[in-house]
Amino acid sequence: MRRPGLLAVLVLVVTGLFPASASSAEGRRVPLLAYYYQWFEPSSWQRAKTDYPRLGHYSSDDASVIRTHVDWAKSAGIDGFVVSWKSSAVNDRRLRLLLDVARARDFKVAVIYQGLDFRRRPLATDRVAADFRLLYGRYARDPAFFRLDGKPLTVFSGTWQYSTADIARITAPVRKGMLVLGTEKSPQGISRLAHVTDGDAYYWSSVNPDTNDRHATKLREMAAVAHAAHGYWMAPFAPGFDARLVGGTKSVPRDGGRTLRTEYAAAMASGPDLLGLISWNEFSENSHVEPSVRHGAQSLDVLRELRGVPVSASPSAPSSSAAARDPLGYWPGVLRITGCAALLVGAVAALARLRGTRMRKEERT
Repeated sequence: MRRPGLLAVLVLVVTGLFPASASSAEGRRVPLLAYYYQWFEPSSWQRAKTDYPRLGHYSSDDASVIRTHVDWAKSAGIDGFVVSWKSSAVNDRRLRLLLDVARARDFKVAVIYQGLDFRRRPLATDRVAADFRLLYGRYARDPAFFRLDGKPLTVFSGTWQYSTADIARITAPVRKGMLVLGTEKSPQGISRLAHVTDGDAYYWSSVNPDTNDRHATKLREMAAVAHAAHGYWMAPFAPGFDARLVGGTKSVPRDGGRTLRTEYAAAMASGPDLLGLISWNEFSENSHVEPSVRHGAQSLDVLRELRGVPVSASPSAPSSSAAARDPLGYWPGVLRITGCAALLVGAVAALARLRGTRMRKEERT
């Protein structure tokens, strides 16, 4: 099935089959959260990358980078990050830093718990249960934590690898005060966990809407099951995908932003409670929307259009430490300042000339 072109998408918007922006869905604005990864060290960028951030080979401990990320995300209509986490000294430190930055910038943070190890095997149930209790007791009460109907939002990645009984052991101690969404991949999976989770956040970044003719239908079916069980549905969408350098076989082209538009429309058509953008900065799978060397700010421009954010709300210039790593990202700001100064000087000169002309006229009269 071919992806609809721009004219077709406009027709769909006009006829109401696909909402043009989040604010048009059932008269409400659907919150948009972007999956965010905090595992980066400068050495991380040497492995399996075909694109790199405009901010350079950054560390997830760099507060100036996080501030720039938050400002850029807000400028594109993103309401918060869903940060990948499981308890460790490094992850705890970086989660606190992200919460501090978000709190200061009126931004929100949710957490996706990484329940699988590097080899995609489930972690010990007792360890996961302890981490969820820690998450609830130490972090979820932070004012920067994203809340849905008053409860902090978390996502449990890898639920399909756990038995229903184990999921119940993990979620039961925290669900009275905190939402836990599963990450099941089918309507049957959502139904299986309906009584031990609070809905589903399907993480589907590798779909190719150009070839998968059941993409939108599957999202609607999963949403229907989640809602029938009185749970929440977090619909996924992505700008593209290519994980071949990390063992994957699929490549989904971005097509100049059309993939992002098409997947956004399908996600919105499923009637979501939340939108899950995959991703802010997953550079190994090339699903990132963070401004980059190869793609620039294309995805943020598309998001701004879809979310109805004024064009004037462009990304802020990187802070000094980030700019030092990315002179190309820094100089446009300097040029803007220089241009403004030149305009001011020109305006002053023009006023001076006008005043001189008036004075000469007065002298002649």
